[in-house]
Order: sequence, then structure tokens, then C-alpha cells
Amino acid sequence: MAAEIQPKPLTRKPILLQRVEGSQEVVNMAVIVPKEEGVISVSEDRTVRVWLKRDSGQYWPSIYHLMPSPCSCMSFNPETRRLSIGLDNGTISEFILSEDYNKMTPVKNYQAHQSRVTMILFVLELEWVLSTGQDKQFAWHCSESGQRLGGYRTSAVASGLQFDVETRHVFIGDHSGQVTILKLEQENCTLITTFRGHTGGVTALCWDPVQRVLFSGSSDHSVIMWDIGGRKGTAIELQGHNDKVQALSYAQHTRQLISCGGDGGIVVWNMDVERQETPEWLDSDSCQKCDQPFFWNFKQMWDSKKIGLRQHHCRKCGKAVCGKCSSKRSSIPLMGFEFEVRVCDSCHEAITDEERAPTATFHDSKHNIVHVHFDATRGWLLTSGTDKVIKLWDMTPVVS
Repeated sequence: MAAEIQPKPLTRKPILLQRVEGSQEVVNMAVIVPKEEGVISVSEDRTVRVWLKRDSGQYWPSIYHLMPSPCSCMSFNPETRRLSIGLDNGTISEFILSEDYNKMTPVKNYQAHQSRVTMILFVLELEWVLSTGQDKQFAWHCSESGQRLGGYRTSAVASGLQFDVETRHVFIGDHSGQVTILKLEQENCTLITTFRGHTGGVTALCWDPVQRVLFSGSSDHSVIMWDIGGRKGTAIELQGHNDKVQALSYAQHTRQLISCGGDGGIVVWNMDVERQETPEWLDSDSCQKCDQPFFWNFKQMWDSKKIGLRQHHCRKCGKAVCGKCSSKRSSIPLMGFEFEVRVCDSCHEAITDEERAPTATFHDSKHNIVHVHFDATRGWLLTSGTDKVIKLWDMTPVVS
């Protein structure tokens, strides 16, 4: 069921502690059980499993429960051991786990959505269950009475959901690339704002209530840090994946962001550095360095008897430039470009070696990640992949 991996001597990379195998389909969500060597997983194969580490060093299910429909998402509250499971048929099923994690008792079902539940959050402080579904509805229910308190229709199917208890603001990221902020009251909600920065759909959200910063991951391979608390509209881009960003987690104590993608990459970003916004791309009919016309500028092409050139943009200054004036490449980590990107020749000369120093570390999980959970107390990271395998990593070498 699960093979124990003997870690190699410490190097500056995540250490694979365990592979947990046995699911027939993809594990859509899983969490590390606090203070226990255990994992709770929900899968497309309709199973809810609680895996506990045995004396043999292997993880075996102490609970194996079959649901009436594929399990799409879950939310686990360690204080109350309340497990909320979202199903493909739109139902949310709630259970309480026993103290020894060997038994789960059904509590109630919510008929929350018309189709697949995409995200769930249980808010203990308010006794609310927040959820989004493929029916493009955001809903919140009272967890004590089971009553639906309210709802809001999103512009597209939501795939990211975060909540700030202090302000009662909910953040919803959807497939259109939009992030919506609502303020929730007991039975109604107010639209605060919407913002958009991704060219693809939002695939993951992560909220830091201390710095009041929201991170969004997208199918456009990028992560954006939105400074909500600063009220200046600052948005910092982070480019470090070669495929869609699937999951985000924030290590508050070290101010490091962990982003994981369909490319199998685990990227650890240092968010304790002074980062810069990427400039807006400027529009021009001719190269802003050598004044050569671009190919649509027929008048200048005719007047100067020159062939029109293709337009490019310098990622550092945002100027519209031709290929000849932007022949160099450079990484610009403080602008979020950890890989080499196009820059104009003058910016290339101005970038120092110090400015090229990486602000992120890159690691290969060797499976296409669909979900992550970070246990900050132990520094453990759980990754679940399209290969139906759960992996447990010791992140202390890189998150510290």
C-alpha cells in the first residue's frame, strides 16, 4: 500500500518521506492530520480514506468509506475533527472523526449545489460552511442548523476560495481569470470589487491574513501577489512554472510561498524581498530604441523605404522594441522572472549580477500535482498527483 523511503543525507531540497498509494482514481484533495502521522484523502473513486502510519513504517487505511458520488473536494477542521466533503452530485456531506481516527460518524448533508462542488471552506469562528460549485454558485450555510444563508452567482466556474475571518471578506477565483471579493453578512453579501490580471483561468488562491496579501495561481503558468492591505492596487507577477499552477500554500513564519504545478514543479518563493511590479507594455508604431517602423506602419515604411519589423517588448522597462534592439535575455527575479526573458539591450547592460540573484528555489516532485497541503508545524508538504499517488515531503531544508 505504501512504501517507506529512507531519506538521503540532507541537501537543500525537499526530502521525500513517504509515498501513499492505493487509490483507484485521482486523489482530488488530502490533508496531513496535525499531531498525528496520518493523512485524510478524498478521491474520484468515491472513497474517503484516513491513512495512519503503522509500526512497519507504512501508511494503511484506518477508515475506508465509500460515498454515493465521486469526492471532488474537502475541508477538515482539526479542533473539532469535522470533515466536510464536496461531491460530484452537488451535495456536501459532513462527518465527525473519532479521536483515534478509526471511525467517522455522519452528521448532516447539505444540498448545496446543482452540480459538482468545486471548493469548500469550514469557518469555525462563524459556524459557516462556504462552497462553490460547477453551477457557478457561491453559497454559505449555517453548520449548526444546516440552513442555506445566502448565495452569489459568479461569472464562471470557481476554482479558488479563501476567507478572511476578521473582515468577513470572501475571495473567489474563477475560470474566466477574475477574482471577486464579497463581504458576507449573516444572510446577505455585498460585492466589494473584482479584479483581473491573468490571461488564463484562476486555478488556486491563497490568503495571508497577517500581511493582507492574496496570491492567485493560473492556467497561464503565473502566480500574482495582490496587495489587498496596502490599498495601492499593487500586483506582483511571479513566473516560475512551465505548466498551469495547480496549488498554492503560504508559510507565514518564513514568508515563503510554495507553488506547485502540472509540470510537477514545487517552487519555493522568498516573499521577504522588496519585489517590483512588471511595467505595462507600451504601444508604439515604431521601435522606441532605433525608430524602425513596425510592419503595420505603412506610412513610415513607405517614407523611409524600410521593411517593417515585428514588435517585441522589454520585460524590464516595457518599451516596444524590434528584435535587433532586444537580442539579449536575462532573468529579473525581483520582477518575478526567474527564467530568462527578453530585455532591451540598454536594460540588459543595467541589470547587475546582484539583481540576477534567484529569489526562488525549484524542485521536481516527479508527478503532475493536482493538490497540496502544507503542515507548517512540522514543515511537511503533501502533494497529490494525476498518478493517483500521495507524496509526503519534509520541506525544512528549503522552507526555513
